[in-house]
Amino acid sequence: MVILDAFMSLLTPMTLLVMLASAIYGLSVGAIPGFTASMAVALVVPVSYFLDPIPALAGVVTLAAMAIFAGDIPGALLRIPGTPASAAYVDESYLMTQRGEAELALGTGLICSAIGGVFGALVLIIAAPSLAEIALQFTSFEYFWLACLGLTAAIGVSVGHPAKGAISLFLGLAIAMIGLDPVAGLPRFTFGRPELVGGLGFIPVLIGLFAVSQILRFSLSPDVDNNLHKSAQRAPVTGLLSGVLSHVRRLKWSIMRGCGIGTVVGAIPGAGADIAAYISYASAKALSKQRDVFGTGTLDGIAPATAANNASVGGALVPATVFGIPGDSLTAIVIGILYMKGLNPGPMVFLLKADLIYAVFIAFLIANIMIIPLGFLAIRLFRHIVSIPRTVLMPLVLAACIVGSFAVENTTFAVTTMLVMGVVGFYMEENGIPLAPAILGVVLGPLLEEMFLTSLIKSSGSLSAFFERPLAGAIGAVVIALWLLPVLLAGRRFVIRYWSKS
Repeated sequence: MVILDAFMSLLTPMTLLVMLASAIYGLSVGAIPGFTASMAVALVVPVSYFLDPIPALAGVVTLAAMAIFAGDIPGALLRIPGTPASAAYVDESYLMTQRGEAELALGTGLICSAIGGVFGALVLIIAAPSLAEIALQFTSFEYFWLACLGLTAAIGVSVGHPAKGAISLFLGLAIAMIGLDPVAGLPRFTFGRPELVGGLGFIPVLIGLFAVSQILRFSLSPDVDNNLHKSAQRAPVTGLLSGVLSHVRRLKWSIMRGCGIGTVVGAIPGAGADIAAYISYASAKALSKQRDVFGTGTLDGIAPATAANNASVGGALVPATVFGIPGDSLTAIVIGILYMKGLNPGPMVFLLKADLIYAVFIAFLIANIMIIPLGFLAIRLFRHIVSIPRTVLMPLVLAACIVGSFAVENTTFAVTTMLVMGVVGFYMEENGIPLAPAILGVVLGPLLEEMFLTSLIKSSGSLSAFFERPLAGAIGAVVIALWLLPVLLAGRRFVIRYWSKS
């Protein structure tokens, strides 16, 4: 009955219009090289402020699904992945394009993206309510360790050196600490400025890190436009779905494995679609009987990876809705919207607002079905999207950023925050420091601090209480093991090196 009510709530003209507009916007932004799905979502968060919860959340999940798929289009035709999630198999798809098989690469990616997204949505609908019943037994001790686990995983799965992931995470935590103490209500790091008493706004920080940083980067490479225009004109696409279904049947088990990997990896805080795609591609190559075809332009690598990156969004929504722990930067934004609408993500949402949560799940399912017809049109229109001069596009994006940041808080300080965070995000990425851990730090920082202080108050300052409950002790042991593992491995390498020299 709840699922039926949720489905009916999506059939309102406003919700359907928002989902359609979000789908078109997500496909357009995802098809522009360098624009990430997170950036696309960040730009529409201010708009969601003026919408009811169901249209706002349905639009965000629709946008995310579309943007991740659309990143495959410039990857196949220009060898420039539209989103980081498409980078794992960009060489395979571009090599197929050079052989005149662009339609086969894109058509297969389109169908596999839809399969992966539907798989992730079904897992979300089935698993999330069951996990919510378990989560109702959680106390502040379990939530503290879960937050620690999420932050630890965000560092562990960061692309590049883990130390850079840690720097990004600590920066996010530092931003989260500005403002009032969540328990005592005392101001911290406000420097006597009344604007900082409420902390730095989540939306200006988000837009600055993901959108303004990209604008600064693109402004330093104006010559890229000419290359994109010429390449887009040279890449014909005809007969999009010709021969695709036979390859999908041949690779069905590999695609299902990619769906499973994407869903599981997506549920790991900080991982995201790009990590899921890389792991799925690597596992497909490792388990293939024809490993030598990988790297030469093969669907054997494209199909499971495209399924994984869309399935990961559904997986990431599981911890986000059940525990309030974001799986990636996209679901961190979903959590931010829930808070903005006065809804605290967690197991109680399934009791108090079950129709809303199920509406979000069903909207994600519908969005992944919509990928096929809308994705087909997006591929056809790609040349026109990519040929928009950046001298026209970037000022419009910057204007949207300024208006969005100001509209949510109605202060010029929010715009200043956005611009400062844009510069910070630019220099972070220039030095190989990922942005996703910082966003997770901003989202999880208040939860971590509040649960820690609340637990200390309940236990009268006893740290042993964090391990007394069986579930809290088990999660805590896993977290501490993850903290000690790098030290033990480094010690082992040192001992082996020492003995080899002696």
